[in-house]
Amino acid sequence: MFGIVIFVLLLYFRAGISKGFSYAGHSIFRPVLVAGNFVGQGFLNFESYFYSKQILYKENENLKLLISQNEAQMLNYNSLVKDDISLKEILGRKKTNQEIILSSILSKPNQSLYDTLIIDAGKNQGVVIDQKVFALGNIPIGRVAEVEANSSKVILYSNPGEKTEIVISGKNNFMQIIGRGGGNFEIILPKDISLDDGTEVVLPGITPYVVATVVKTVSDPRDSFTKALLASPVNIQNLKFVQIEK
Repeated sequence: MFGIVIFVLLLYFRAGISKGFSYAGHSIFRPVLVAGNFVGQGFLNFESYFYSKQILYKENENLKLLISQNEAQMLNYNSLVKDDISLKEILGRKKTNQEIILSSILSKPNQSLYDTLIIDAGKNQGVVIDQKVFALGNIPIGRVAEVEANSSKVILYSNPGEKTEIVISGKNNFMQIIGRGGGNFEIILPKDISLDDGTEVVLPGITPYVVATVVKTVSDPRDSFTKALLASPVNIQNLKFVQIEK
């Protein structure tokens, strides 16, 4: 009898007890569930943050690369414009009836033998040995010494020991200048010939091409001669092109 009463009571109060347990379980585990959702959402936000940062980093690197490419293209464009202007100025100094071969310098004195040039024009472009080589259109700097199919070697007039026939401007004295290297020359003069600083020496011929100018005169009363030191009007290291006169 007592057992029946207990069974009935359990049936009667079952719904309330279940609800009670359900409510108690919900109250106990709700903070855990909320915390789990927060942590999960935090990890998602954390992952999204680094993913977005990585995308921004890649976009930034791509933009830097693009800017660098544009700057390089602009530098190349500016260089081409300068070369074009320079070439027009060079060609403008030559007479229209003169045939020339325009050539780029492949190596300069600091890269090749002392006071020599290697240029990118040779037999295939019509270059032959002993042709005169000019800088800036009208300044003679040397002669062709060796010729290959598509390149040539130029000996500069300032090559040490190189002797070049010249005329002293305004005096009509035919003499020789001797190369001293690095665009420098010397002339050995009789005592009765004096040269002022700035005096020009030119190549013999109808057109007075200036080879060098006097920068200093050295003399000793005990000697029967005077030495004049000269310099080329161009700096070879600043050149990119030369012209060979046919």
